[in-house]
Amino acid sequence: MKQSSDKKQRTRVRYSMLALVFVNVAINYLDRTNISVAATEMGKDLNLSTVELGYIFSAFGWAYAALQIPGGLIADRFGPRVLYAFCLITWSIATLAQAFIRGFGALFSLRLATGTFEAPSYPINNRVVTSWFPDHERASAIALYVSGQFIGLAFLTPVLVTIQYYAGWKGLFITTGLVGLVWGVVWYLFYRDPLDHPRVNQAELDYIEEGGGLFRGKKPGAPQVNIWKWENLRQVISRRTLWGVYIGQFAVNATLWFFLTWFPTYLVKYRGLDFIKSGYLASVPFLAACAGLLLSGFLSDKLVQQGKSVGMARKTPIIIGLLLSVSIIGANYTNDTALIIFFLALAFFGSGMALISWVFVSILSPKHLIGLTGGVFNFMGNLASIVVPIAIGYLAKDGNFAPALVFIGTLGFIGACSYIFLVGKVERGSTPDEAKEDQLIFEKDQ
Repeated sequence: MKQSSDKKQRTRVRYSMLALVFVNVAINYLDRTNISVAATEMGKDLNLSTVELGYIFSAFGWAYAALQIPGGLIADRFGPRVLYAFCLITWSIATLAQAFIRGFGALFSLRLATGTFEAPSYPINNRVVTSWFPDHERASAIALYVSGQFIGLAFLTPVLVTIQYYAGWKGLFITTGLVGLVWGVVWYLFYRDPLDHPRVNQAELDYIEEGGGLFRGKKPGAPQVNIWKWENLRQVISRRTLWGVYIGQFAVNATLWFFLTWFPTYLVKYRGLDFIKSGYLASVPFLAACAGLLLSGFLSDKLVQQGKSVGMARKTPIIIGLLLSVSIIGANYTNDTALIIFFLALAFFGSGMALISWVFVSILSPKHLIGLTGGVFNFMGNLASIVVPIAIGYLAKDGNFAPALVFIGTLGFIGACSYIFLVGKVERGSTPDEAKEDQLIFEKDQ
């Protein structure tokens, strides 16, 4: 009877924390993709070639990918409240400064800075969700916060296009930079970890912890885990299962980074669409990706709740999604605008389904190395943010975009094969220190 009473009285603070992360993600992607909207006019003003634009698009990824492992370690070391506020404010300053550049070198450097300060963001997101949500709600929570990138871009891309139309590409960078600065302060004022939040009650804390949420840290007297040891890095780069999700994430991000960089240019320059019209049509694939992501997250959690194996419930939507992303190649075989958008939207719908892949970080990582595992996972995936924009710049330099779409579709197929053949039994890894801790707990219980 008491359990039923506690359930009725349980607070739902975790959803308000998730809402804050959702906005963080929307702003994060706003500042990654504003340059894709600005690219056509900015490229003319700065006399940038197609290949140079490819390098500019990739600059964010060079720093972002390189700093994922340090970013993951930092996320394990520092609390989300202060660290995320710092990241939001610093990357927003770098965004705002892009309005005042005069050439390739300065723009490339500021895109590097944006990637540098955004690097810890997704490891922090994963840490927040792992702390605030039980295992059986985690895929849905991840789907909801990741959907921020698609919902934000779907509804804000027409706004960004309109801002640039009236205020120019410089006004676009100023506006998006100021939004991030303000939100950094809002995050710091309202976010708290579960044990520090004044509105969370014991019933909700018990519900989270009994469901596998990790917010209490190590038990008193347990051996200390040194996250900076090379042994820990070896733990998260030596397992075949993790390599399966790393390769899969590269494939997922290949499709994502086409849409975050070259997509508006593809519509305007290579398909001849009006700039304002392209802004509205660009919303359709982002909405499709959001639908795929939400469908995948809730379906995956539903399968877990029905007693299906974790491997089946988590992997199946991702594999289906990656196979659907291959449909992007279909856009090469039509000149009808509606069909072009259909194929692109279907591919991005599939990519969205596969983006619940972050749930594998929570499932497979040693419990005290979630940030490090998330950093390695995001590093591997975000190598696509370097490779794909540059590769497309070279593949499309002669005015033919078809090979670029074949390239992206092929990577999606490789990602599906990775989940089918490399990702085996789904179970959490453990460090030697954690194994020792578990043994001590077992002996004490005996």
